Amino acid sequence: MKILLANKFYYPRGGDCIYTLHLESLLKSKGHDVAAFAIHHPQNQSNAFQRYFPSEVSYSPGGGKGLLKTVLRPLGAKEIKQKFTTLLNDFHPDIVHLNNIHTHLSPILAEIAYKKQIRVVWTIHDFKLLCPRYDCLRNGTFCRLCFSNKINVLKYRCMKNSIFASALAYVEAEKWSKEKLEKYTDVFICPSEFMKSQMLAGGFSENKLRVLPNFASIRKSDLPNCKRENYYCYVGRISEEKGIETLLQVAQQLPYPLKIAGTGPLFDDLHRRYSIATIEFLGHLRQEEVKTLIEKARFSVIPSECYENNPLSGIESMYLGTPVLGADIGGIPELIEEHRTGLLFESRNKADLKNKIEEMYHSTFDYSDIAQKAQTNYSSENYYSSLMDIYCSK
Repeated sequence: MKILLANKFYYPRGGDCIYTLHLESLLKSKGHDVAAFAIHHPQNQSNAFQRYFPSEVSYSPGGGKGLLKTVLRPLGAKEIKQKFTTLLNDFHPDIVHLNNIHTHLSPILAEIAYKKQIRVVWTIHDFKLLCPRYDCLRNGTFCRLCFSNKINVLKYRCMKNSIFASALAYVEAEKWSKEKLEKYTDVFICPSEFMKSQMLAGGFSENKLRVLPNFASIRKSDLPNCKRENYYCYVGRISEEKGIETLLQVAQQLPYPLKIAGTGPLFDDLHRRYSIATIEFLGHLRQEEVKTLIEKARFSVIPSECYENNPLSGIESMYLGTPVLGADIGGIPELIEEHRTGLLFESRNKADLKNKIEEMYHSTFDYSDIAQKAQTNYSSENYYSSLMDIYCSK
């Protein structure tokens, strides 16, 4: 098959980007011809189709290249239409597989492919189709008002507390309504049952939704039975919604070493305030370094305070035989079989988190059993088989 993968960035910026890059490698390894479509970015990996990539546009303060370009891009700018149409005409894909495309690329891609009678599959990595803010949070609390009426993003200035940014998000949401997205998309892949439940709550038709958890792209552990070192770890973005400061507040009260891998908007501040003998900030690590960190840890922690979908950090931790302590929120509970592959704690509850860290340290886990179970559930082979069913189904 000829498959076109679209994602706004083409470097390992976040979970959606990592998934897209690894899916490209998986599909190519199975003999498929794969093209990519993303924006130009200085950190992009090299790609044979990058001549089709549209120019970068920044939504950071002071980072834009013109107000009009910033406003028009989410709605389907001329450059996006021209370059994507040219790529479709030159590559002739059987499948257009969309990932995170809002704002920087826009759902105009789905409309163009639909009009050319190309099958459109869309993996849902976050809640953008339901919540213009992506994360279903308003002033740090959970909110689903926009599931039924997108005007709320403007009413509450949910985007950076900015009337302009919120207005742009509202116009984008109205332009790409649920009715249009369902019309243009053959299948929405939900990586978790939780994501499917939210899509249903937002009015999407069940016959358009398929649940398919993400796959682990990390190499299997050579040491699933090794003696674990005396630390636990967090791997992920250093940002408020990930619950990282809650974790740090608890960790500083405990004698157990914690290693933090990742970067993000809170990195400098948290590094300054929480760098003590038992807490080590590692910053950005390469994939092999992340693998080593996880497979030698006693356990990993996902302390999220937002609706997680199907976090790769949890999947890859268990794939390496490392149990997971996760917040009981979003799709995280679907990953963890309590007392076998890890434990759950109440999100944002510091006392419960502290107790569960203590319990994880004093529990015995069968690392080989965890790895074997995860390597069955989240193998690339099983994922590929299920994905081909989705690609080929009518």
